[in-house]
Amino acid sequence: MYDLAIIWDWLAFSVRWLHVITAIAWIGSSFYFVALDLGLRKAPHLPPGAHGEEWQVHGGGFYHIQKYLVAPDNMPEHLIWFKWESYATWLSGVALLMVVYWVGGELFLIDPSKADLSLWQAVLISGGSLTIGWLFYDFLCKSKLGEAPTVLMLLLFAILVAMSWGYNQIFTGRAALLHLGAFTATIMTANVFFVIMPNQRIVMKDLQAGRTPDATYGKIAKLRSTHNNYLTLPVVFLMLSNHYPLAFGTEYAWVIASLIFLTGVTIRHYFNTMHATGAGPTWTWLATVLIMLVIAWLSTVPGGETYEEAEARVLTPVEERFASDAGFDDAYLAVVGNCSMCHAREPSWEGIHWSPKGVVLETEADVARHAKQVYLQAGRSHAMPPPSAIEMEPQARRSIVAWYQGATSAR
Repeated sequence: MYDLAIIWDWLAFSVRWLHVITAIAWIGSSFYFVALDLGLRKAPHLPPGAHGEEWQVHGGGFYHIQKYLVAPDNMPEHLIWFKWESYATWLSGVALLMVVYWVGGELFLIDPSKADLSLWQAVLISGGSLTIGWLFYDFLCKSKLGEAPTVLMLLLFAILVAMSWGYNQIFTGRAALLHLGAFTATIMTANVFFVIMPNQRIVMKDLQAGRTPDATYGKIAKLRSTHNNYLTLPVVFLMLSNHYPLAFGTEYAWVIASLIFLTGVTIRHYFNTMHATGAGPTWTWLATVLIMLVIAWLSTVPGGETYEEAEARVLTPVEERFASDAGFDDAYLAVVGNCSMCHAREPSWEGIHWSPKGVVLETEADVARHAKQVYLQAGRSHAMPPPSAIEMEPQARRSIVAWYQGATSAR
């Protein structure tokens, strides 16, 4: 019989899968149109108003594409809108944020060693920061800075660095980087929903009414689209960062996240230039490698609680509930005996220098805090520990299952 933990974990997996699929669709169409736009060529036979054309071959056929900077003379009968990929990615991402970081906030969102927050306070900061970030960014774009795109991009980078630092002062390391990704993705999707699509609709209505569309709307949309282009790769990194403790689990995690945005600029600049001219600047790859070397160096500085600090810390109500269950002692011995050689602040297993996924299982508070993960990974499944590392006795797994089910049924 399935219990709530298993059902909820499959729900989280399903939403994550949906988020990955929609993100692939959005990123794919975004990269395609940027490459298409930069690869357009002038031709003498182009119709009035056409900016350029491009011939492409794919799937055994040839495609002839023409772009109008504003609009064609007549409204096409069949028009495809590229917007649902963006909306579906953001909606599935917010759903995943709620399932993992709001419902599971005591474990994945709140870090008592950084900020003493209740769950509702942490959730309010989580959701509110996404909205406030978009409003501030939108205000800057609509100001006179919109006429100075380079200055605007530098200010946007400064905002992202500030948010990276701010999130890291409040949330767990993995939540901080994930929220920075959600903050950035919210700006990108809001650009599509509130600016790019409405401007395209205005142009379309003018065309249908027989009026000459205003090119200003296309210029505004182009600015936001350019921002989205340069932000895409860092968002992908931040989406995947929760799998890598070296990215989120060190003292300088917020600096690492900030530097990743610079690599997004260098990599995209190379490909954008290559699409436009046929050859990309090689210095961008050198700059990217140097930035990644700095990131690797920063990741060697550990962060978080020491063993002594963890032992002395007062347990949270959730930790106390799992630690006080009658079956906790047996489960704790099973975890320490089978998992702590790797999942430690200073792992003793040869070749492992950081606790996998940042999950530490040494003190009673550690094990109680990660009760659900231990239950799913080592109780209900045999995912952990790796069979090549240690053979965990069936009785040890049963003790973990009995402890978790006893603690959750006692609520």
